[in-house]
Amino acid sequence: MKFFLVFSLWTGGPKARAMPAHDSTARATPAPDPWLGFDKLEHFAASTIIQSWAHTTLRAHGASYAQASWGAAAITASAGIGKEMWDRTRHGDFSYRDLAADGAGLLSGAVMMRQIDR
Repeated sequence: MKFFLVFSLWTGGPKARAMPAHDSTARATPAPDPWLGFDKLEHFAASTIIQSWAHTTLRAHGASYAQASWGAAAITASAGIGKEMWDRTRHGDFSYRDLAADGAGLLSGAVMMRQIDR
């Protein structure tokens, strides 16, 4: 169940995207990728959750604090990069801003786990 929650947050969950009616003023260019959009919040939250979940799981399986921290960071970074690669192949919209939000979430999760685990 936790996997589906994290996966749903990571992929943005099911969204109904309304297609605009044909309008002569509509532009063919895609919408800009804002730094502070809801999508960035989803990336940040998903990366924080993945980081803390991976760290906790690795510690529960006997890893030291340092091993769990680096392992969780690798898992979280792989998830973020993998999601952007998936976006690129499926939607053609690879976003470095999404990766920045993923990185901020990774750091947030790492700081949170440092406060909890040490």
